[in-house]
Amino acid sequence: MKNESFICDHCHKLVEKSSYTARDHCPYCLYSKHVDINPGDRLNTCHGLLKPIGIEKFKNTFKINYQCLKCGKKHKNIMHDDDNMEEIIKLSTSIY
Repeated sequence: MKNESFICDHCHKLVEKSSYTARDHCPYCLYSKHVDINPGDRLNTCHGLLKPIGIEKFKNTFKINYQCLKCGKKHKNIMHDDDNMEEIIKLSTSIY
């Protein structure tokens, strides 16, 4: 599993690596990149932007639902503690 800093391809902000798991999306705009086949492996060759399209309850947290803007595949990532709560709320109320 790779946990590394990156520049977000959507908002262009520097995203520091996570303190507890592999970072899989931008905490500012919530966009992700279609780079994993299995969490943290970075083996997917698509590399399209994953647009956040919804949110769902998962245990005691939430999962962000995504759709790849390049290949159309849908994907889910668990919300991080430092995610932008305003963006999470937008997803939960379908204002996005």
